[in-house]
Amino acid sequence: MLPSDMTLRIFYGISSPWAYLGAQRAVQIAQEAGAAVELRPIRIIEANGGIPLRTRPNARQLYHEVELDRWRRHLGIPLNLKPKFYPCRTIEPAAQAVIAIQKAGLDAIGFSYAVQRALWAEDRDIADLATLRAIARATAGEEAEALVQDPQPEPILAEWRGNLAEAERLGIFGTPTYVVGEELFWGQDRLDFVARALAEQKKREAHKEDAQ
Repeated sequence: MLPSDMTLRIFYGISSPWAYLGAQRAVQIAQEAGAAVELRPIRIIEANGGIPLRTRPNARQLYHEVELDRWRRHLGIPLNLKPKFYPCRTIEPAAQAVIAIQKAGLDAIGFSYAVQRALWAEDRDIADLATLRAIARATAGEEAEALVQDPQPEPILAEWRGNLAEAERLGIFGTPTYVVGEELFWGQDRLDFVARALAEQKKREAHKEDAQ
């Protein structure tokens, strides 16, 4: 059984291009460290200073596009700079479906990445329930498809609200933010530091076991 501290918690907006660019590498880093992955879908936490992209000054929005172009080429990940369905009409059905699929013990990681890819590389509308159900069926099966609902049952809504409250408590403002213990790493360009933190945590856990 994995030690409870050996978990990478990923707080992310499902429509964030940076979360999409970092998604597969983050999971790979966690697996290589022997850590569990816990997806924690959220939105930008404005109470902590998060600023939605479309409300930022034009200069910042333009530079955001420049950086996306740099990173998509650097990582070799397909990404449309102006996807058809971004900004999304709503992210909550997709985000809450991730929570429901994860809670059911199904392939939430595969589903989540397919949703991100659908938005950023395939020009699909991830606010559309039929689209989400098709993605869920393709990635995690019929049981997952049935978990794509709007509205979701109260336990799923409570977990969504809990994610937002926990993100605010931790001081998270933007996404993705990777959390090892309670140490925050904002942005997919910090994943090298995430790998180091997990390696150090693994050493600490090993020392605990040796001392017992």
